[in-house]
Amino acid sequence: MRTYDDSFSGQKIYPGKGKLYVRGDSKIFRFQNGKSESLFLQRKNPRRIAWTVLYRRQHKKGISEEVAKKRTRRVVKHQRAIVGASLDVIKERRSQRPEARAAARQQAIKEAKEKKAASESRKKAEKAKTAASTAKGAAQRIQSKQGAKGSAPKVAAKSR
Repeated sequence: MRTYDDSFSGQKIYPGKGKLYVRGDSKIFRFQNGKSESLFLQRKNPRRIAWTVLYRRQHKKGISEEVAKKRTRRVVKHQRAIVGASLDVIKERRSQRPEARAAARQQAIKEAKEKKAASESRKKAEKAKTAASTAKGAAQRIQSKQGAKGSAPKVAAKSR
């Protein structure tokens, strides 16, 4: 026995019952009764009409007694090591007292500043050294920017 579903309400249509409606573009619609056909022809939305299968499915009606609610999985958090530090180092730092942590941080900042200052002074010394050597060279011969970049010198004009 072949049953069809109502195109509007979604309910079953048993043999010998219902209506067949063929639209101009040859699409076939089957209706259980005149009520669903009329609502379809009025272009009503079946999701807004409370007794249709689409509405009941959308609003989760009549399924609570059939299917028990799915249990959601709890997220289990794990501690993992990071690239720079192993797990025991991380735990040790976490358990560290705030005063000790602040002191260690101040020490690290101080070291970083000293290192930066040393590199800055080294750079300044290098710059002064190169400036002195270029000044000695510049006293001998004045050169244009293009010449300093390595371009060919200007060709002197010749008259005929």
